[in-house]
Amino acid sequence: MTERTEKGSALALLPIGVFLILFLGSGFISGDFYAMPAVLAFLLALFVAFVQDRKHDFNEKIHIIAKGVGEDNIITMSLIFLCAGGFSGAVTAAGGADSAVNFGLSILPSQVAVAGLFVIGCFISVSMGTSMGTIAALAPIAAGISEKTGYDAAICIGAVVCGAMFGDNLSMISDTTIAAVKTQGCEMKDKFRENFLIVLPAAVVTIGIFFVLTSGQDFQMEEELIYSIWKIIPYLVVLVGALIGVNVFLVLMTGTVLSLAVGVLSGEIAVSEMFQVVAQGPDGSGGIMGMYDITVISIVVACIVSLVREMGGITFLLQMIKSRIKKKRGAELGIAGLAFLVDLCTANNTVAIVMTGPIAKDISDEYGIEPRRSASLLDIFTSVGQGIIPYGAQLLSAASLTKLTPFEIMPYLYYPVLMALSAVLFILFRKRKID
Repeated sequence: MTERTEKGSALALLPIGVFLILFLGSGFISGDFYAMPAVLAFLLALFVAFVQDRKHDFNEKIHIIAKGVGEDNIITMSLIFLCAGGFSGAVTAAGGADSAVNFGLSILPSQVAVAGLFVIGCFISVSMGTSMGTIAALAPIAAGISEKTGYDAAICIGAVVCGAMFGDNLSMISDTTIAAVKTQGCEMKDKFRENFLIVLPAAVVTIGIFFVLTSGQDFQMEEELIYSIWKIIPYLVVLVGALIGVNVFLVLMTGTVLSLAVGVLSGEIAVSEMFQVVAQGPDGSGGIMGMYDITVISIVVACIVSLVREMGGITFLLQMIKSRIKKKRGAELGIAGLAFLVDLCTANNTVAIVMTGPIAKDISDEYGIEPRRSASLLDIFTSVGQGIIPYGAQLLSAASLTKLTPFEIMPYLYYPVLMALSAVLFILFRKRKID
């Protein structure tokens, strides 16, 4: 097999361009940015990469992509996706998700309902590891608060979306966190601490904004909120275990076993259904099976990136970025901008992280950026993009659940904007030993 070229080639990025044209083009034509399954668009892009590479025969190309897919980070990331899906399916079937939502709402101060929705959204999204699940759980409640307080439904659901995006890039079981950590080669606990310090000011300011805009009204839940602390314990075990540095596989498997035990003892899960809920979740579409798409996408993207790198595409991007940056701060801004732009193009922050991860890793190695820092920047700025684009799954879901349009909700998405501002300020003004 020939040596990898050191000369960059813009043409080598053609497969990525093909993916973007197919994915975005189908979205604009059909009006639905999820009309074209991402995995199909990536497979077609992989086919283009195979045809485009004329320097290697078919067997050599297979060897190149097999080597890329076989990297430790790709295998580990894929296995963590599946373990996280199993835990999510088990804890949801055990009633953990409903208990977490109801527990949060039960401590919601009635005088600060909308600001409280944001806080509860933060808690739920960190616990559940999914912004979509958080929006689905809280959107109907946000609509009810709007009806009873007279506040615009858009600001209520905006608070929910903001809270959902908070946990989307912090939760230990979020697929974005897993992808960011594994592509950059750092520990989850280190990335969490770095990430949390950056986004905390944005969260505090967001609470203040919602409080000022909506204070003075009162709200009471008419229905009794039923929850069980026991059903929330698996979430806490996973969160605390990951924070103190326990092996992520052990943490997720422990959480899954605890969830099954709680579910069986509480009568939520029949003994005969234990394996089924881990595999498929309570509704048949979650659990391990719910992570199949992102796992397959990660593998296919690794194949594409391997061939693109071999043809000089990654080198071209690195050379282009390096020509515009001179110091570590510039490199960090480059990673942030790249992650943000790719998410705008893909409308999927996990896919964006998987695509930009190898490039960000090369940049961070070149400029001495700590892996936990580059992982945080990837996760933060893809979440920023995902939290504000009107064609992303989060806003589309929030809009459909409340009979609003994404554009009606967008003016109240304070947190993603403040998260970006906070991160940029950290990049520009944070003290560092070497710049």
